[in-house]
Amino acid sequence: MNGQMRLNRRQLLAGAGSALLCPHASAAAQSDSSKPHTIDVRTPQDLKDFFHYTKDRIAFISSHRGGPRKGFPENCLATFDNTLRHTYSLIEIDPHYTKDGAIVLMHDPTLDRTSAGHGQTSDYTLEELKKLKLKDPYGNVTGESIPTLDEALEWAKGKTILILDQKNVPIEMRIKKIEEHYAEAHAIVMAYSFADAEKSYRLNPNVMMEVFIPTGKEAAQFDATGVPWSSIVAFVTHLEPKDSGIFKMVHEKGAMCIRGSSRNIDKEYTTGKIDRAELMNGYHRIIESGADIVEADLGIEAGEGVRALRPANSSKQKYFRLPRA
Repeated sequence: MNGQMRLNRRQLLAGAGSALLCPHASAAAQSDSSKPHTIDVRTPQDLKDFFHYTKDRIAFISSHRGGPRKGFPENCLATFDNTLRHTYSLIEIDPHYTKDGAIVLMHDPTLDRTSAGHGQTSDYTLEELKKLKLKDPYGNVTGESIPTLDEALEWAKGKTILILDQKNVPIEMRIKKIEEHYAEAHAIVMAYSFADAEKSYRLNPNVMMEVFIPTGKEAAQFDATGVPWSSIVAFVTHLEPKDSGIFKMVHEKGAMCIRGSSRNIDKEYTTGKIDRAELMNGYHRIIESGADIVEADLGIEAGEGVRALRPANSSKQKYFRLPRA
């Protein structure tokens, strides 16, 4: 770690109490900026260049389920906007089919945890689901409605990049939706198997993928598929990597790596097991271990945590557009 990075870390930790937003803060307190931090990717080739690993890359965030917090439900457009008001972030979302074949954003197969509805999402039509209101992570019913995947894909244009998880929507249908909205520059799909990665590349080589590559063994298996590394970003692990050399291996292929924080430091912070300084140190350790992107439940905090690690100059800076006054 160089001296500038150490200085930035000390400055961040010294100001963390005032700079970061507590996950228990009110919605009003979390919306102090009206302009988004924009990831300015305009073409499929831009997207591939954005995710191409370089030594001067800028570490950034993927907000799991969009970055829910008090007053802001998961998988909700208002929540996505709130996250981008505070940090650059990819937005990870969860598509589910409705009874009449529409696709909405809903993590669980049931409605109870995240909305005022009850039962299976797939037992309701889109019209019926649109009448329901979403709950925030604390069970408070908000004024927000369940969005469709169509709405999310349009929302993302000119703002950021969506990561489309699978849930009960197969990869070919997620790609079809991306194509319908000409959103190849604004959305990528999760491929849970190398067979799905091959299928995705055959269907549309302009659609990028998040592929699970936890060790060198899986890296070699992916290599054998013939799918270009330029078409993927690699999700390595939610925990400590089993293979300490995996980040270097993926970087040498030209791809970026994601490592999750939702199952460890995010949970430890929200349950009071660690303090804010320890949370910030945890995000730093994830990036210093070799990851390029942190997939976080606490997207706003994670964005603040990696900000101090930004290089003074980067070839990637052109993609990160500051909020306009």
